Amino acid sequence: MTCLRGLVIVTSLFCSVAVYAQNPAPAPQSAPTTHSKSADEQEVEKREQSQRLLGVIPNFGTTNRQDAPPLSPKAKFRLFYKSAFDPVELSVAGLQAGISQANDEFPEYGQGATGFGKRFGASFADEVSSSFFANYFYPVLLKEDPRYFRLGKGSVKRRLGYALLQEVECHTDKGGRSFAWGNILGAFTAGGLSNAYYPPAERGFGLTMSRSAIAIGYSSLGGIVDEFYPDISHWLFHRHQKQSAD
Repeated sequence: MTCLRGLVIVTSLFCSVAVYAQNPAPAPQSAPTTHSKSADEQEVEKREQSQRLLGVIPNFGTTNRQDAPPLSPKAKFRLFYKSAFDPVELSVAGLQAGISQANDEFPEYGQGATGFGKRFGASFADEVSSSFFANYFYPVLLKEDPRYFRLGKGSVKRRLGYALLQEVECHTDKGGRSFAWGNILGAFTAGGLSNAYYPPAERGFGLTMSRSAIAIGYSSLGGIVDEFYPDISHWLFHRHQKQSAD
C-alpha cells in the first residue's frame, strides 16, 4: 500500500499541473513578443527533445545552443513528461526492481509478483517525482531553464569543470545565469516525497539526505555524459568510416 500511496501522490501532482501546463493564462494583447520563436527554432527545439544516446537512451534535456530561447511552461511540462514516461525509463525501473528483488533489498516488500510490483512502483515513483520537480515544477516557479547547455568547445579540463558546475548553476528564462535551485530543491523534494512509499526502515531525515545527495551526484555524472557524448560518438563514427574506407 505504501508504494500505491506514493504513486497516487506523484500522479495527483502530475494531474494537478497538467491543466496549467496545457492551458497557460493568455498574455495581454499588447504584450511584447520578446521570446517569440521562429518556425526554425521550434523545429530545432523539437529535434533536441527527441535526442537519444546510442539511439536508445533519452537525452531530451540537452541543447547545443548557448543562446537557445527559453522554454515555455508548456515546453517544460513536455520535457518532464517525455523524460519520465519514456519506455526506456519504464524498462530501467523494471530492471532496478528486478535487481533489488534478486538481492532481497527492502525485504518488507516481500518476493514474488507482489514484491516486484512494489519495488517497481517505488523505482518508477522516484523517476517521475525527480523529473517532475527538477524539469517542471521548480523551473516554472523560479523561471529557470532545466536543460543542459552543452559547451562543446575548449579543453577537456574546462569542459569537465563546466559540466560539473551546471548542476549548481543554470540559465534563467531572462537569459542570465543563477544558482540552480531547481536541481537542488528538486532532488531534496523528491527524496522527501519518497518517505511516503519506502518501507519504514528506509525513511527518515538521514536516509532522505543520503538519497538526495546520491541523486545530485548521478545528475552531475549525467552532465558529463551530455557534454562529451557527441565527441565520443563522432570519434567512433569517423574511426569506423576510416577503417571501412581502408
